Amino acid sequence: MSETIRRVLRPLFVAATAVALLAVAAPASAHGIRSVVYADLSSGGPGVVHAQLQVEYDLLVVSAADAAKDDALFRAGTDAFDARDADAQVAALQAHRDDVSSYVDGRFRVAGAAACTPTIADDIAMTQQEGVPYAVLEVDYACPPSENGHEVVSSLFPDDEGFVTDTKTILTYALDLHEGSTVLDAEHPSFSTAQSPLERFWEFFRLGAEHLLTGIDHILFLLALIVGSRRLREVVVAATTFTVAHSVTFILAATGVVAAPPAIVEPTIALSIAVVGAWYLWRLWRRGEVDQDLSRAHGFLRLDRAGWLRVGVVFLFGLVHGLGFASALGIDEPWSWTLLWSLLVFNIGIEAVQIGLIVVVFPVLVLLRRRFPRVGMWASGLLAVVVTVAGLVWFVQRILGVE
Repeated sequence: MSETIRRVLRPLFVAATAVALLAVAAPASAHGIRSVVYADLSSGGPGVVHAQLQVEYDLLVVSAADAAKDDALFRAGTDAFDARDADAQVAALQAHRDDVSSYVDGRFRVAGAAACTPTIADDIAMTQQEGVPYAVLEVDYACPPSENGHEVVSSLFPDDEGFVTDTKTILTYALDLHEGSTVLDAEHPSFSTAQSPLERFWEFFRLGAEHLLTGIDHILFLLALIVGSRRLREVVVAATTFTVAHSVTFILAATGVVAAPPAIVEPTIALSIAVVGAWYLWRLWRRGEVDQDLSRAHGFLRLDRAGWLRVGVVFLFGLVHGLGFASALGIDEPWSWTLLWSLLVFNIGIEAVQIGLIVVVFPVLVLLRRRFPRVGMWASGLLAVVVTVAGLVWFVQRILGVE
C-alpha cells in the first residue's frame, strides 16, 4: 500500500462521510412513504363494469374519516388496526359504509359515454399485501352504452392529503374485448380501454424507469458497480449479471412464486450497497491497484479471480434487488402472459436507466483515470465512500426500523 494513497484516503473518507450522512438524513426507506392500490375491472353484465378494489386499510380509514370529519370511524378503525383484528376492521368499515363509499366513489371513477353510477357491495373483505392489511371492496358501475370503451380515473390517496406520497394504482382489466394492465398515478391518473398497445407499453416502461430513478438505493448500487470496474468489460459483465439476477427474482416474486418479507429484503439491499462500494475502497487501501488493467487476465471473458468473485457477489445481491423491484408493483398474481408482458416492459424501463447511467458515468471516470490519475482517484474514492457510508447508514436504519 502506497503512503500517497493512504494520505489521500484519510481526508477523503472524512469529507465523503459527511456528504453521505447528509444524503441519508432523509427517511430510512429510500423509496419514501408510498401506497399501492390494486384495481381489477371486468364486465358485470350488460351496461355494468365490475371493479374489485384493494386499498390499504389504515390509509382508507384515516383518509375517509378526514374527508367526512368522522372521528368515530377514525377511532374504531385505528383501534381495529392496532389490534390486528380482521373482523373488527371489517365491522368498522361497514358501520361507516356511507363515508367509506363517498370517499372511494369520488376518487375512483369509471365513465362510458357519460359518468357511470357506482354501488359498493355490502360485503367487505380483508386481505394482506406484503404483510399490510388491505380492504377488498366490490363496486359495480352502471354505465351508459359506449362505442369507445371506458375511461378509468383514480385519484385515491393523493399527495395533498398528507398521509402518503406518490400513490400508484395497478389496474388490470378484461373489458371491452381488451385485456391488459396499466399504472395510474398523480401525473397520469386516467386510462381508456381504447388505448393502443404502444400507450400501454409506455405506462409500464415509464413506471420502471421512474422506479430506478427515484430509488436512490438501486442507483447507488449501480454507481458502486461502475466505480469499481477497471475496464468496460468489467462493468458490462457486472451490469449484465445484475440484470439477469434481479430479472429472475423480480418475475418470480411478482407472480407469487417466491416471497420474502421487506424486513429482510430492504436491509439486505442496503448492505449490498455498502459491500460493493467498500470493495473498491479495500482494493485502493490495501493494494493501490484500482486502475490496474486486465491485460494479464486469462480465461472466459478475460476476467481475473477478483473480477469473477465480484461477479458472484453482484449476482447474489442482484437476486435480492429483484425482490425490491417487485415490491414497487406489489403484484402477487398467478402466471399469465398479460402479467408477464407488463413485468417485462417494467424491467425494460429499469434497464434503460441503468444503461443511461453507465454511458454517462463510466466514460467520465475512465477519462479522469487516464488523463488525470490523481483526480480520477479522488473522484472515484469520493463516490465509493459516499456509497459505502450511505449503505451502512441505511442498513442500520432498516434493521432498527428507524424512519
